[in-house]
Amino acid sequence: MANVLPAEMRVRVLAALLDGNSIRAVERMTEVNHRTITRLLLALGAGAVRLHDRLVRDVQCSLVQVDEIWSFVQKKQARVTEADPPDVGEAYTFVAIDATSRMVISWRVGKRDQATTDAFIADLRARMLVMPQLTSDGFAPYIPAVGASFGTSIDYMQTVKNYHSGSRGRRDDHRYEPPRDPFITKSVVYGAPDPAKASTAYVERLNGSTRHTNGRMRRLCLAFSKKADHHRAAVALNYVAYNLTRVIRTLRVTPAMQAGITDHVWTLDELLETLLAEEEAAAPEVKPLTHREPSAPARPLPNNRGFLRLVTEPTPALKQRRRSEPPPPPASPIQAVPPPPPEPPRSPVQLSLFDPPEGS
Repeated sequence: MANVLPAEMRVRVLAALLDGNSIRAVERMTEVNHRTITRLLLALGAGAVRLHDRLVRDVQCSLVQVDEIWSFVQKKQARVTEADPPDVGEAYTFVAIDATSRMVISWRVGKRDQATTDAFIADLRARMLVMPQLTSDGFAPYIPAVGASFGTSIDYMQTVKNYHSGSRGRRDDHRYEPPRDPFITKSVVYGAPDPAKASTAYVERLNGSTRHTNGRMRRLCLAFSKKADHHRAAVALNYVAYNLTRVIRTLRVTPAMQAGITDHVWTLDELLETLLAEEEAAAPEVKPLTHREPSAPARPLPNNRGFLRLVTEPTPALKQRRRSEPPPPPASPIQAVPPPPPEPPRSPVQLSLFDPPEGS
């Protein structure tokens, strides 16, 4: 008879993993060997990818936020040598979230380069049915990746936070604390996005939660991944569990319920059973996008090419900065001409009543 871990113990292991514990910590909590925990993690991660491919497709959302979160496998990038495998070192997780339902639409684990960005944006495009307004940070590879997958008709804006420290610099005890007064600049890349709706706040908040629920991404600890496959499995399991089991406090439902994918909060027993029984499914394929209804008055264009929108003011990126003309020099005050100086007094002249004597 095979040595199979009981279902109750599997649920305990799953709950401990989703609570941000390391493999060794789960081993101490459940008294299950760490090799068994790792094999279960790999099986659950593979099932999470298949379940996500089956559920999260043909997404209809109007606001999408994308960002990337840093982590590493085995060693940090500064310690990587030429003899190390290509997966060793920094491992960024690119993630896209629906700003309305908070649902994770797509993710990709890899290096922070153009190839990973292209694969991430292509997977996001394959899961969409509506042309969204996209917002990202100022990472340059996003621009060609978005243009290649969505085209230049998408409303795409980048928001950049220009952090700066004080006059004395940042203290050592604030090293991992971001500066407290960031300056956000927004720039239009494609289309005519609404600057008021352009933000990366929700996806950055998700990144903060991910560092708590996925122990492999926690900073300054020894729970980091030693193998890239284990890291990808943990990331997939964390995001799928977030979509199906985590209730958003402000929405009072899970992201999957808010997006209309499911009608109830999944329990860990249901999630475990589904992940282990999920069969291989075809990856989402690219379908034509429908342009979302604009909020301003508009007229649809033929052949589903979008809308001709009424623009009440110029796009911020197209506004020409008025050249500030130098102010004219100040006019000199009018000065009164001073009167000429008075003539010096003449020397006195002695008048004589008589003719002067001869020979004088």
